[in-house]
Amino acid sequence: MKKKEIQNKYKKKIKLIHKLNKFYFDKSKPIVSDKEYDELKKEIILLENQFDFLKSKISPSKVVGHKPSKNFKKSLHRVQMLSLANAFSEEDLLNFEKKITNFLSKKTDFKISYSAEPKIDGISASLTYKNGTFVKGLSRGDGKVGEDITENLATIQDIPKNISLNDFPEDIDIRGEVFIQNTDFANLKDKFANPRNAASGSLRQKNSEDTKKIPLKFIAYTFGFEKGLSVDNQFDYLKRLSKWGFKTNPFNKLIIGVKNLIQNYHEIVKKRTDLDFDIDGIVYKVNDFTLQKRLGNVANAPRWAIAHKFSSNKAMSVIEDIEIQIGRTGALTPVAKIKPINIGGVVVSNATLHNEDEINRKDIRIGDTVTVERAGDVIPHILSVDNNKRPKKSSKFAFPDKCPSCGSKTIKDINLTTKKEDAVRRCSSEDYFCKKISIEKLKHFVSKEAFNIDGFGKKIVENFWKLKLIKFPQDIFKLDYNKIEKLEGWGKLSVENLKYSINEKKQISLERFIYALGIRHIGLENAKLISKHFLSFLKFKNLSKNNNYKDLLNIDGIGDTQVNSIKNFFSNKMNINILNELDKVLIIKSAVVENKNGLLKNKTFLVTGKLIGISRAEIKSLIEENSGTTVSSVSKKLNYLIIGEKPTKKKVESAKELKLRILDQNQFLKMLNKTS
Repeated sequence: MKKKEIQNKYKKKIKLIHKLNKFYFDKSKPIVSDKEYDELKKEIILLENQFDFLKSKISPSKVVGHKPSKNFKKSLHRVQMLSLANAFSEEDLLNFEKKITNFLSKKTDFKISYSAEPKIDGISASLTYKNGTFVKGLSRGDGKVGEDITENLATIQDIPKNISLNDFPEDIDIRGEVFIQNTDFANLKDKFANPRNAASGSLRQKNSEDTKKIPLKFIAYTFGFEKGLSVDNQFDYLKRLSKWGFKTNPFNKLIIGVKNLIQNYHEIVKKRTDLDFDIDGIVYKVNDFTLQKRLGNVANAPRWAIAHKFSSNKAMSVIEDIEIQIGRTGALTPVAKIKPINIGGVVVSNATLHNEDEINRKDIRIGDTVTVERAGDVIPHILSVDNNKRPKKSSKFAFPDKCPSCGSKTIKDINLTTKKEDAVRRCSSEDYFCKKISIEKLKHFVSKEAFNIDGFGKKIVENFWKLKLIKFPQDIFKLDYNKIEKLEGWGKLSVENLKYSINEKKQISLERFIYALGIRHIGLENAKLISKHFLSFLKFKNLSKNNNYKDLLNIDGIGDTQVNSIKNFFSNKMNINILNELDKVLIIKSAVVENKNGLLKNKTFLVTGKLIGISRAEIKSLIEENSGTTVSSVSKKLNYLIIGEKPTKKKVESAKELKLRILDQNQFLKMLNKTS
């Protein structure tokens, strides 16, 4: 295909996706299914990856996420609307329960009651009631900020407008799902692609009178902010919702044990096709609110809830090639290039092979006929090989012992905990010496959760690297804009926009800066913990001089694996130079210290021995929530030694010698006005 033909094909697809975006976001009338939209988006990105000369400001590769609707005002959720972790198997649920019992420091025979609630595939909404009156309604938005769609929600008959019962809270955000029943959607299918789009489009109507014409339903299932709620558990709360006039899912159940959750799951699967509304899984919530509060959240998801997704879609295809991709941490990931197939409405041409061990275990070869599985949003992977269809001249795939990018030896690290080799093989080159690692690290540096430089996407990183405009992160802030202006596809305006975007991001928080460095095992949540520990960039940078890496173990959530990664990072002189150079061009804002005046202000604690009914992680969390700090050894800096069963004798003796205060578990909890 000639260049002109490729450009015309690309422009048509860009024009189409722009049209679809206009209908979905501006007019709130989606004209294709989500699957068709995703397919078009992937086709555009595939073309851009194949041909460097294809560029568009409105390409889905440059536009991150969805632009907010102009139709509604934005409003903060009083309590963030969290997302849920996903489970796809019984093993996932067993791991979920194990994490709960470990965190709560319970024995394996501890019985957990779950509220099992089928997950309706609709649009989340939060309803604020004050003194029994519905006063405000928000869409989920990004979880922190939603759209004020009060007038549209008020048209839904399932949503009570006034509740006069005595046990209804003084102030509460009732949360649930807006959806359309399949029988009602049959009359709307000419206007909307599917029931979920119909619900979304209807809620985003500018005129609430138009929304009123759509038979929207609402099922309630949780709450956010509350004042005056007198319920002890989730299942009783669901009963209370029904009493107050809200509709709840008729298939909600209170279940004890993973085996019973699985049995209920299979029963719901059998009923799924007979339901008059779409469900895409079952949500399991720890029933006891006291336990929920103790468990708390990890990042944006609760520890006490998980979504058990329904089984994936599968299809057969042929492996045409196996390519090795190299990530920013040097990990070599094999990817199967398969003959394109449609799985659940999405065209799939790539499938991950995970690692070398996976290829050897399943004996996956080029030319094999395979079963490809796509579960929810998980990357498609090879489930099995049909050996009966294997070509006669087939040969085993030889995993490279040298990096395909830089030629360095590939290695497998030894896991510190298991003392066994990791499954992942890595390039042994140190960071920026390997081309592929360098490019991936730079992509990570400018990514959304890191520096989030508008208009500086993955494609630009690759092109600027190829043209030797950038090699290290600091080069991004020292670009030769005169040279860029002369490049094909660039002009004065686009260069000025890029320059503005880069200059705008020269000021960054410490946590995002640490995350942007791409240190192995240091994700955004770990970066937050580290930034709160060091507070300033100078203290973080001086870690290489002070060599106090063991002090990092005092941070709740940071273990030996993370500490060793940080130590390796600082032992590389190139990384130290990068930090120094970035320090010259950036303003790195110090972390904000939260809750300085808690009950344990300026007090340090060390825990030794087995605690009853509370884990080390939870007690550390309580200390930090109340402005205290934890340390890893007995010294003059220690204020309190908390002892459980069978404490370390040496620590107790050292504490006595230093005349430090020794507390048992109950004495500590009394300090916080809590009881065990």
